[in-house]
Amino acid sequence: MSEPKLPGRLGTPDMQLKDDPRADPRMLAAMAPLAMGEHPPPAGIDKDSSVDELLQYLSVAEEGFGGLFDALGNQLTEITGVERRTEVIKGVDGNDITLYIHQPANPAGPVPCILHIHGGGMAMLTAGDPNYHRWRDELAQTGLVVVGVEFRNAGGKLGPHPFPAGLNDCSSALQWTADNLQRLGASKIVVSGESGGGNLTLATTLKAKRDGKLGLIAGVYAQCPYIFGDYGSKNPELTSLYENDEYFLACSMMGGIAKSYDPAGENATNPLAWPFHASVDDLRGLPPHVISVNELDPLRDEGLAHHRKLLKAGVSSVGRVVAGTCHAGDCLFRQAMPDIYLSTIRDIKSFADAV
Repeated sequence: MSEPKLPGRLGTPDMQLKDDPRADPRMLAAMAPLAMGEHPPPAGIDKDSSVDELLQYLSVAEEGFGGLFDALGNQLTEITGVERRTEVIKGVDGNDITLYIHQPANPAGPVPCILHIHGGGMAMLTAGDPNYHRWRDELAQTGLVVVGVEFRNAGGKLGPHPFPAGLNDCSSALQWTADNLQRLGASKIVVSGESGGGNLTLATTLKAKRDGKLGLIAGVYAQCPYIFGDYGSKNPELTSLYENDEYFLACSMMGGIAKSYDPAGENATNPLAWPFHASVDDLRGLPPHVISVNELDPLRDEGLAHHRKLLKAGVSSVGRVVAGTCHAGDCLFRQAMPDIYLSTIRDIKSFADAV
């Protein structure tokens, strides 16, 4: 009997996402006009690029990703029953931070609040982007208050502000939200975000523990968290970095973005910069977590490793794998895969209600 074939690029080194039999065909159909199912063209950056080269790349990539996300959601109708406003607060570093607040129009009483931290590798994109506006609307329509944080990035329009600028802004937003729960009509705070926002979700929680403010957080819901950091060298224990490399995200490109967040590499194993490196002791006493990952994502296994470490620390943690999807696929394809997208929305809502 022949040996079973290894999945993805482990078994077929030149495999592309569009040819992977595990991929959801609806996702591939949505990707095809944008060539998202093919290996991305070389980004021209990696862990050895200069900071100037990285900042130039991030400016271009930010615009490109923004256009991509707009194309994936250009036929969606407006969400109703949600009220929206902004607040500008002062961060701990003295900078202004814009908060995007989405609330149910007629709540029956205090409801959970999601402190949402957007993706972009802590280096690009903004909370004001249409896809994140939509995500907050969808959550608010279920009966949640949502506060989106416009934190400083390591590059792009809101850069260059490397670590710990963005983390400090998220911590400032957490404190403001806790101080204003009654005014928000909220009962508790769940911190949640995807990709780079998943990193900052976990790091904000770890920082709250260090600062003696862990009681502000009722729960943590991290999606496809970008938390390892050393993508230029990979790690043989994180099989998905090999299995799914160049499936939408390339490890070489992620290594460059990671360098923009910590240019001197001084925080390579600092859990506040890269939560993958948190010890079991760092995690003890944390509130309940959900770590949600995507099956066809290079980042899949670092998220699952963090989930297992949480369990070793005695933390209530649920590991969730969204089958057939690429990195953040359950956030990106509202039109093509509404059931997948809404399943994650419902899961965040039920988790927030339960904690």
